[in-house]
Amino acid sequence: MEHTDVVIVGSGFGGLAAAKQLAKSNIDFVLISSTPEHLFQPLLYQVATGVLASEEIAPPIAEVLRNHRTARVRLGKVTAVDADNAVLTYETAEGPQQIRYASLIAATGASQSYFGRDDFADKTYSLKTIDDAERLRARIADVFAQAEKADEATRRKLLSFVVVGAGATGVEVAGQIKELAKRHFHLPVSVTLVEGAGAVLPPFGGGLSEYAKKSLTGSGVEVLLGTFVTDIEEGKVTVKDSDGMERRIAAETVVWSAGVQAGGFATVLAEATGAPTDRAGRILVNPDLTVGGHADIFAIGDMTSLNGYPGQSPVAMQEGRHAADIIRGKKPAGTPFTYWDKGSMAVISRFSAVVKLNERVTFRGTIAWAMWLAVHLMYLVGFRNRFAAVASWLVAFVGTGRPGFAEMRKEADATRRESLSRAA
Repeated sequence: MEHTDVVIVGSGFGGLAAAKQLAKSNIDFVLISSTPEHLFQPLLYQVATGVLASEEIAPPIAEVLRNHRTARVRLGKVTAVDADNAVLTYETAEGPQQIRYASLIAATGASQSYFGRDDFADKTYSLKTIDDAERLRARIADVFAQAEKADEATRRKLLSFVVVGAGATGVEVAGQIKELAKRHFHLPVSVTLVEGAGAVLPPFGGGLSEYAKKSLTGSGVEVLLGTFVTDIEEGKVTVKDSDGMERRIAAETVVWSAGVQAGGFATVLAEATGAPTDRAGRILVNPDLTVGGHADIFAIGDMTSLNGYPGQSPVAMQEGRHAADIIRGKKPAGTPFTYWDKGSMAVISRFSAVVKLNERVTFRGTIAWAMWLAVHLMYLVGFRNRFAAVASWLVAFVGTGRPGFAEMRKEADATRRESLSRAA
């Protein structure tokens, strides 16, 4: 059985932040991930809409940690935790493996929630993984390629999109699809953004939410607030507003970005430790981020709930560093975690974004868009990723191309020709 000082489960922002912090004190750790790459999830929508290639936001974990001699990376899925004996079991391609730890940091994030309508998962496109983004990109490439050759009625049907959820991802996807159609394909496209709350980008609120709505509607996106999806069928989405009025919207493609649900390892860990969870399955961690009555087990990021902190990457990163600092003795055991809110930002379209640093300091428009680019560039891992992202952004935002899109269009055409050949 393998032994280590610390096991980190998950390779997202929180897990990677914890790993780098532990490496400062030369503490041996094993990072277990179900995927070989570290995913920069906030930019998934740019992969889906052809702005960036997938490798530009998903560098290999082993490459990211290559200079940390105390790091070991394992590819696998954790299936069990013996909390009393500090033993973790994970499944690999070679079969089940076990590892004994002195401390455990759980950072596996959360998946998409469909609010009790799990059948929606098969009828919509989500944006949680690289596979999700590439699947949506292939879909967008396919419908645009078909629309260019179709008659007007068929084109109108093909280019009907509904985006569910007006958080950052939903707003960014809606804005990018509209821009893609206008600047790169010169085709009319119908985009409807559906949000159950009464505002676009609800966490921003006030003038920023109103600005985001006006920017979207000004670009041609239809925004429906206080509205919920009640059914999804082929080619249409049924919604109901706060007055109980139903409406059917044409939708050849539905993108779902509303709600998150913790599961998988969060469920395994909660059962192993007896820790309580909320309705979304997130672990209710102690103030110091420990789980249940186990001082050697920490949980961080989207798989947890604490003090109403948002499910955002800055929270996960700060929590990861906090847990690592307790483990490496830089903070006393039991030190409560306090989140330092550095602000929020979201892109609406090219040269248009909103930034909220605090209740008094906000930015909108081109200056906010430039701030968004700078911050995301800073957090991209690896020089090569930053360089590639800059080149792709220049082509996509200043020029008329989409670096990640041409190849997908070729693949879509090849797939369609193959399908027609088999049908014949």
